[in-house]
Amino acid sequence: MKDILIITSYFPPEIGAASNRIFHLAEGLQKRNYKVSVLTPLPNYPTGKIFKDYRGKFSVTSIEKGITIHRLWIYASISKNKVLRLFAMLSYSFSLIWYFLFHKIPKTVIVQSPPLLVAFTCCTFLRSNKRNLILNVSDLWPIAGLELGALKKNFAYDILERIERSNYKKANLIMCQSEEIIAHIKTIFPNKETILYRNYPDFESPVACSTFENPNNKIKMVYAGLLGIAQGILKLCQELNYNPIEFHIYGAGAEQLQIEEYIKTHPELPIIYHGELSRVELHKALLKYDIGIIPLLNRIYGSVPSKIFEYAKLGLPMLYFGGGEGEAIISEYQLGWIAKAGDYADLNTILASLERSSLNESLKENIKASATRHFHFDKQLDTLIKRL
Repeated sequence: MKDILIITSYFPPEIGAASNRIFHLAEGLQKRNYKVSVLTPLPNYPTGKIFKDYRGKFSVTSIEKGITIHRLWIYASISKNKVLRLFAMLSYSFSLIWYFLFHKIPKTVIVQSPPLLVAFTCCTFLRSNKRNLILNVSDLWPIAGLELGALKKNFAYDILERIERSNYKKANLIMCQSEEIIAHIKTIFPNKETILYRNYPDFESPVACSTFENPNNKIKMVYAGLLGIAQGILKLCQELNYNPIEFHIYGAGAEQLQIEEYIKTHPELPIIYHGELSRVELHKALLKYDIGIIPLLNRIYGSVPSKIFEYAKLGLPMLYFGGGEGEAIISEYQLGWIAKAGDYADLNTILASLERSSLNESLKENIKASATRHFHFDKQLDTLIKRL
């Protein structure tokens, strides 16, 4: 049985795309007779506080579904203070270095990036001619930070670019979440070995058991996920035309309190915030809705929201409002509608043109069938294993 180590900043019981992606990767490798171990911080995302069951502990090791999970100390924070955010990232890097010094590291290691500094720590300390070092790049930093407005072109940005290049250079193989990420890496290292590894979900789609009563015949539109700056859900609440729709929201994040306050001060608007649900519960809840919206406040080069593949497997029609490669996927596989990124007038025009009767079971079954044909988690993982 071949040993493999996965190093990530996000892992269950944390919620979100990054956590789910790495869990499915670890579980898939374990089922294919790999001895899988995971290095991850004590769970704290997205609240920025260590989860209750892990507080007061320096490290926790457990075995879950045959996977050995080592949870290491981190100074958890979601503060907007850049110094505190930097210290939070460095604290996990320090814990990783401590672990590397006192433990035997397998010959095959998969490292999640971003965060860049964590990936840099791993690539620097674990690089060896005897080790197969694989970098799993889900977003392009520092470019994404620049497009989100979180970073500016300055000396610090130049340093992050050098760290990015260093990580790519040291990796033996780079797993890329999008074609745009592959293209970007090839402009820096044309001969670097890469593989397209999408965030395809691995779950059994539940059977729909009920739907909302709909006396007003409005379209029930849902957003489920991180309520962060990049998603722009607060702005969406402010800009939507509610004549044809009700808007239902699930999730947590930096904008949560502002969204709740906006709903409270605008009781006339049909916006319903449902809080957080477990992934299993959320999948069941999503089946009640007519359409799911996938927004990004700004188009982010290299990013493909994993909700596309999650919603497709559930058969939920999508309204994509984020630009970039996601538009091509929605269009190519006939998963829903596309609104011009950042154009709320176009978004509202599309919503006004939809008829609830067209968002029927036939459409949903066609979307599920398209996902089954094209978004193969097992085939994708088998392709990766051939290159480990």
